Amino acid sequence: MKSNLLFSLAKVLVAVIVLNLLGAFVYQRFDLTEDSRYTLSDPAIEISQTFDGPVIIDVLLDGKIPSEFARLKTETLQLIASFADHNKNIKYNLVNPLEDESKAQQTILDLQRIGLTPANVTVEEGGKVSQELIFPWAMVTYNNQTMKVPLLKNKLGSSSEERINNSVQQLEYAFADAFTKLNIKEKKRVAVLKGNGELDDIFIADYLTSIRDYYNLGAITLDSVEANPSEVLKQLKNYDLALIAKPTEAFSDQEKYVLDQFIIQGGKSIWLIDQVAMEVDSIFKGGGSALALPRELNLKDFFFKYGIRINPVLVNDLYFTQIVLASGEGNDSQYNPVPWYYNPMVFSNNDHPINTNIEAVRYQFANTLDTLANAYQKTVLLRSSPLSKVEGVPKQIGLDILNSPPDKESYSDGNHPLAVLVEGAFTSAYKNRVKPAKLNESLDEGPQNQMIVISDGDLIRNQLRNGQPLELGYDKWTNSNYGNKEFLVNCINYLLDDTGLINIRNKRVSIPLLDPEKIVAQKTKWQLLNIGVPTILTLLFGIIFGYYRKKKFST
Repeated sequence: MKSNLLFSLAKVLVAVIVLNLLGAFVYQRFDLTEDSRYTLSDPAIEISQTFDGPVIIDVLLDGKIPSEFARLKTETLQLIASFADHNKNIKYNLVNPLEDESKAQQTILDLQRIGLTPANVTVEEGGKVSQELIFPWAMVTYNNQTMKVPLLKNKLGSSSEERINNSVQQLEYAFADAFTKLNIKEKKRVAVLKGNGELDDIFIADYLTSIRDYYNLGAITLDSVEANPSEVLKQLKNYDLALIAKPTEAFSDQEKYVLDQFIIQGGKSIWLIDQVAMEVDSIFKGGGSALALPRELNLKDFFFKYGIRINPVLVNDLYFTQIVLASGEGNDSQYNPVPWYYNPMVFSNNDHPINTNIEAVRYQFANTLDTLANAYQKTVLLRSSPLSKVEGVPKQIGLDILNSPPDKESYSDGNHPLAVLVEGAFTSAYKNRVKPAKLNESLDEGPQNQMIVISDGDLIRNQLRNGQPLELGYDKWTNSNYGNKEFLVNCINYLLDDTGLINIRNKRVSIPLLDPEKIVAQKTKWQLLNIGVPTILTLLFGIIFGYYRKKKFST
């Protein structure tokens, strides 16, 4: 009997040794999570496999951090391990940037200077509450190039647990995006259109800086279309996408025809259009009131052919962002945020790779979009809230609307389209029409193509401080951050992405969250189960074992 037991133990020991030896040569991970959290998307795998040299990832989440960030660190390291499974060149380091307390202040300034914004979190320990700075970032370095990876994803109104869930949701895309930037060898080209009163470069500087990692940028002026339209079209065709940011002057028929041919011949486009002339500054300069007027850009027939109509109306929305009013003079001046119903706060439905998991987007004096029936596919990317309405122009708009509460019953016709993606094999808007200009090359039918139309030119506009551009989406008056930049970067990446990278954003990761109400209601039961049951089982085992020994060894 004793020899059989020893033989069985020997077999188990040999099996363990064999399994360990096999494990040294054959490595296999199994993802048993319901949402396949640790199974990378094919585009992410392909991108990670392109590195042929060391890739070092510094994760700035080492040291003593709150529990929610400890979860984020664990998820981040698990994801990096998944990437490393497909490319052994990928390594990581855990870094505590504030480990040296004597240099903490200088380190914080240095990190902020390179764009690593800290998260200010509340830590409760031993009955004491304190504020701690955490840098939820990673730095990916390859061939002496370094890319920043944001690990924390904030969304308005999210709890701390929801914030971590949102962050884990976007980790794969964030790292794959950084890998893509480090591997770009030939950048596609983006033309910033000029000549029709578009925004000056300084007001779109932050957006252009953000996309410079992906694309080469250039400016194309349409002023010379009348003299030589073929040459302008030839220049445009050297670019993959045209960006038209808030034109304020009407397009001529010749200019529209050149743009039409650029699109028909495969060029992508993003249009940010204001069909109503109105600015908050005009209200301030006008003594608290200004007249909103239709803006004629001569684009109605152009967009109509693509199944889009931009209406010369204003969206009034109870989901609003704020503006700041000053009161007092000199040192006694006070700045008070007030609701501004003409600046909608637009939340995404998370139903497309472009709008998935983005922060609320800020519109300013937005118009509505109509999608018209034709052969093209139209996808509404952003809508106003259900509690919104439209107001026609001309209309006098003044600060006096702040003195009386809105009539909520009138806000019954909401969900107005504010950004639309159009896809299809485009037909020229000038097919079967007299051509307004003679071009060396022109087509009536084109290949599959895409364009995005946004009914607010200021969506891309960054604010200035001391003459320098601030981050797009940041409002210096209310210290609020909106998702304008992320949305617009997603737009251009979707239109020009050949790798399918942006589709990673559609991946759903679900981390089960604890129910606070159940925790309170069932706290005693689970305490008894976790403490009482093991204690009872231990006592029972002791009693049974004692009885067995007594019976076995009694004479």
